[in-house]
Amino acid sequence: MPKLRCLLFPLLVAPALLHAQGKAAGSPLASTSIETAVERVVRQVAFEDISISPTGEYLAATVPKGERTVLAVLRRSDKTVTALFEMEGKTHVTDFEWASETRLLLTIGQRFDRLERPSPTGEVFALDATGRGAEILAGPRAAQAPSASNIRARDDGGSFVFLVDTLRNDPKNVLVSAYSVTAGSEPQTRAERMDIETGRRRVVARAPVARAEFLADHAGVVRFATGFDSENHSITYYRPDDAADWQQINHEGETGRTVWPVGFSSDNTTAYFSVSHRSGPGAIEAFDVATSERREILRDPVADPGVIIRDLRDGSPIGVRYLDALPRIAWFDPAHPSARAQRSLEAAFPGHKVTFRSATTDGRLQLVVVSSDRNPGDYYLYDNVAKTVDPLLSSAQWIDPTVMAEMKPITVEARDGATLRGFLTVPRGADPKALPLIVHPHGGPFNIQDVWRYEDEVQMLASQGYAVLQVNFRGSGGFGDSFVDAGARQWGRRMQDDLTDATRWAIAQGIADPSRICMVGSSYGAYASLMGAVREPDLYRCVVGNIGVYDLEMWRRNSDVGETRSGRTYIEEFVGSDDLDAVSPVKQASAIRVPVFLAAGGLDERTPKAHTEAMARALTAAGNPPELVIYPTEGHGYYAPENRRDYYTRLLTFLAKHLAQGD
Repeated sequence: MPKLRCLLFPLLVAPALLHAQGKAAGSPLASTSIETAVERVVRQVAFEDISISPTGEYLAATVPKGERTVLAVLRRSDKTVTALFEMEGKTHVTDFEWASETRLLLTIGQRFDRLERPSPTGEVFALDATGRGAEILAGPRAAQAPSASNIRARDDGGSFVFLVDTLRNDPKNVLVSAYSVTAGSEPQTRAERMDIETGRRRVVARAPVARAEFLADHAGVVRFATGFDSENHSITYYRPDDAADWQQINHEGETGRTVWPVGFSSDNTTAYFSVSHRSGPGAIEAFDVATSERREILRDPVADPGVIIRDLRDGSPIGVRYLDALPRIAWFDPAHPSARAQRSLEAAFPGHKVTFRSATTDGRLQLVVVSSDRNPGDYYLYDNVAKTVDPLLSSAQWIDPTVMAEMKPITVEARDGATLRGFLTVPRGADPKALPLIVHPHGGPFNIQDVWRYEDEVQMLASQGYAVLQVNFRGSGGFGDSFVDAGARQWGRRMQDDLTDATRWAIAQGIADPSRICMVGSSYGAYASLMGAVREPDLYRCVVGNIGVYDLEMWRRNSDVGETRSGRTYIEEFVGSDDLDAVSPVKQASAIRVPVFLAAGGLDERTPKAHTEAMARALTAAGNPPELVIYPTEGHGYYAPENRRDYYTRLLTFLAKHLAQGD
């Protein structure tokens, strides 16, 4: 515990950290050395998330600690650490909630080599804010507990358990979902009420569909279940009370639309759905539980509902934040008190996104996150009665927002007339003319979206004098199901054309120096970078592929995605099986004439290092040997600081070599 206190305590008391505008000024980023730029990316944030307790007495925070993420609880009055949750290995606290005034429930994730982010383990742990020892209440490892722990022994460890609802009106219980894995079948989910002290559970609902998620009303009654069939069609069921039978209200395979319940109004008379459309963005609908009448209340002409805004008192949905450009909120009721408070704080922090994170039960003290494209996030305590805002702490005190580069929304017309949206980041203080350009495609690729926020890699690149172009090519999320579907089986084809068209747009606008453009990507972005050099051999000066897939036929046959029936359906629908060699960079290496830098994790199961090694061999055989590095102990993404430092140093050195003026 003292070790963690040393990590957190200075951050909570140092005056220089308490306000974004109080951070020390720095020099323009274009003059930042490679070493300094890399250290900014490698250095871990002080914390990832923070929440205030129902009484306001405590703060709980997730804190990165090497290859783990721990949870610490601090007394708000004196910032003393009162409790700590930490597990061995590459284990991360991925989520936590206050289940009572002093009791926290948390879930963990394990870093697996196939995934860039930790994967949930299906376990629920408890931690008391006053320092009582951590306990596992449910999940696979509960059965491994010492016999002396009757709490742990009550669970046979046969189920994967996930927190659904903290049941604000029930201080002794929470709602969880649980399922057991049976070979050859899809998970059948149960909703269970769990005692937060003993871990005892009792079933309150059984899902009528596989892989289901539940939604309860404010009385704790499970009213909705949404899951998937073997063809990955979503199916939504409703029941008016816990004694009624389930009624199917939507089947994607029949309607071509998804209906996802997101919450109830405070009086439980209305449920709200996030609904997709066959064409164009999705909408928010209100469902009258008495009449089953549905009516559309919000639909944006451009963007899907991004983030649901909730009333901090009871979790009721009250608005939607759209993410297509600069974040903006549409309210169900613009006169709602939370809407007024939001507008007031947005006026106090112009150019920032304001997010209400948590609040005390009486609603007086509210924890607010203020962030932007140049600021990773500062936390403030908002007094809803006195209408005052007090600075609390910064997640990354070494980042000076005043010297970061601005991320500006852009729109690009593709060759077939489709509208593409994305962002352009120009080095601070630079004239956006004839700049060296980094085209930076996101991974995924499907249903992933580049959004306006602080991105350390983008800022690192901008600090070296590069403009950075991010494009939501077709297949990306956030712009309707039809836009996602437009990318199906378009690897190396229309998806690639979108990146090409955006690159040519930057040239036509005079932003990019056409002789100094490089594409840099990871995962799918690595594939797109190499295919960019195949399809447009004269457009890019160099390309970088990190943890990439380069042989689609090999990936289709051997990927971990194909280990399940739903995964195989996904591959067939979105990757396909026809003429994959024509859109596999490893089969087209002779067309790549520019310098290439390849990197991979030796333990990566999502995009195995065999792809990178095969790509390197093919390039070498074609007379264009790449720069190559394999990190033996890493998976789909690099965790160890020394490996992250090495990769980013190699990357910036490679770019400096090939994008130098006059090269």
